[in-house]
Amino acid sequence: MRHEDYAGLVSRVLALALDVAVVTIGIGLVVAMAAGAAEMTVGRTTGWVTALVGVVVGLLPVGYFASCWWIGGQTAGNMAMGIAVRRSDGEPLRFPRSLVRAVLGLALAPLWLLGLLLVLADDRRRGLLDLVAGTVVVYTPTGPGR
Repeated sequence: MRHEDYAGLVSRVLALALDVAVVTIGIGLVVAMAAGAAEMTVGRTTGWVTALVGVVVGLLPVGYFASCWWIGGQTAGNMAMGIAVRRSDGEPLRFPRSLVRAVLGLALAPLWLLGLLLVLADDRRRGLLDLVAGTVVVYTPTGPGR
């Protein structure tokens, strides 16, 4: 692959910003639906409902990123920016690698963001998360300017 085939910093940051918006909206919907359902059924939000919502809210971002990267190589933000996550050899990610990439990226979010600066220096535009997870982010054939 050519250097131009790998996604640049701006595309990746914009995709991540869109994904943060998608996850935030998803979390808002989960909380609102759980609170509404609890109010309708028992008249108040019980402790177990709050605990369950906390677990779902905690797992939602990991599930979103891991499943999107595993199923199609793209999150909603990636699709909007015309980029996809692949293994270093260009093949699609399998679930374990998708899950590891999601967990590491979210658990160490500040490092994920700072690590994106490596994109400016790496010949395959890999960030720190890509180096650790053995992935690359590429422009799709239908991406910008393709």
